[in-house]
Amino acid sequence: MSRKGFIQDNINQFSVFSRLFDFVLIPSIFYICLRWKGISYNDLYLIVCLLSLAAYVLFSENIQLYRHWPSNAILLQSIYTLISWIMAICAVSVFLFFTKTGADVSRLLIGFWFLITGFTLITWRFLFRISLFYLRKSVIENQRVAIIGLTESGISLAKELIKHPECGYTLSAFYDDRESVRLPSAFSNKLGGKVDLGVKLAQIGKFDVVYIALPIIAENRIDDILHLLGNTTVDVRILPNALAYSLLDAKRTSIGEVNALSINESPLTGSISFVKRLEDIIGSLIILTLISIPMLIIAVLIKLDSPGSIFFKQKRYGLDGKAINVWKFRTMNVCENGAVVKQACKNDARVTRLGHLLRRTSLDELPQFINVLQGSMSIVGPRPHAVAHNEQYRTVIDFYMFRHKVKPGITGWAQINGWRGETDTLIKMEKRIEYDLEYIRNWTFLFDIKIILLTIIHGFTDKNAV
Repeated sequence: MSRKGFIQDNINQFSVFSRLFDFVLIPSIFYICLRWKGISYNDLYLIVCLLSLAAYVLFSENIQLYRHWPSNAILLQSIYTLISWIMAICAVSVFLFFTKTGADVSRLLIGFWFLITGFTLITWRFLFRISLFYLRKSVIENQRVAIIGLTESGISLAKELIKHPECGYTLSAFYDDRESVRLPSAFSNKLGGKVDLGVKLAQIGKFDVVYIALPIIAENRIDDILHLLGNTTVDVRILPNALAYSLLDAKRTSIGEVNALSINESPLTGSISFVKRLEDIIGSLIILTLISIPMLIIAVLIKLDSPGSIFFKQKRYGLDGKAINVWKFRTMNVCENGAVVKQACKNDARVTRLGHLLRRTSLDELPQFINVLQGSMSIVGPRPHAVAHNEQYRTVIDFYMFRHKVKPGITGWAQINGWRGETDTLIKMEKRIEYDLEYIRNWTFLFDIKIILLTIIHGFTDKNAV
């Protein structure tokens, strides 16, 4: 299994949106300028537009324009934007010069387009950051932060949290095991108790983010905390002067001038989550249209095959470990949904005659596209487990609950690699979780497309399905 061998840099949650906006903005302004001057859109103008767009994308990616920018770096971001556009202008100018086509285009139009586009590229970024600042400060609910360790780095972080409310965080409390006489006076009013108390509160959902600010010599203590928080959906971040527990999966994040390593955090945030949701809406609408008649036929066959309801709704864990109702075609004579749920096994007497076929071909899961359209599930993601199974395995498999940092899916990376069906041994479940976590940590849009295509090719039938 592939793993990233370096710490990821700060990720701009709105990078996809920024790229898409720039990609649409540049040719749109060009078209408006053409209409304003009453000039027809010929092949030469098309080449100029496409060349400028390609050059801007190339240079902006090369200088990492779409990186995460601190709140006080708007001027630097504007400079980088301007540099990218100037390089695009240079590319167009060189093209017109060497092809001797400069006389065939309106210099006034090109000049206005250059100026207006450069101004707009900078202005929309400035307005977006201002809007985001006030939304996070007054509208969007802040995330609750707990800091483990009343240390120098923890105090620095706390000051930055207070200094930058636009980042969307509220400091709840510090937790430290030292006696009060050994603790610094700063933020003593925010001391909530011992570390174990802070961990317990995080486990029951009192905090959204936990920063570990313990000294590097507390390696074993940090390791214990990470394992305890690994079975929660809280975001866990380690400040740089502490020992990072899994640097291969960490990424750097920041609050103001203070940096931290994010360990348990979903990559599907900001504009990336919008892309994922758009993928799900379009995909589920298309698929539901295609499978509506087969679903109707299956529903009739279920009623003819055995008494009982057509659909079966079972409680599962969804995003952030919150309970959701997952729809399936009924394949058993029972509808178990309690504290103890027995997994289906080979030759299970509870499975109906038609149910064996539906489970073997995964047709029983077709109604889950309704869940996708509703927003409680995704087309691709970790398969949802029964609540009883989650409670069983979260205590024995490290970082089991991290799979709930994304929406559960109808198909997933673990299933494509053969880890579906009955998990009658702990090793089988561990392998399933291993692939689920790899998917989450390495998610891209193309990765989802790959899984969908592999599902179409060989994912509807599986020797492990029961």
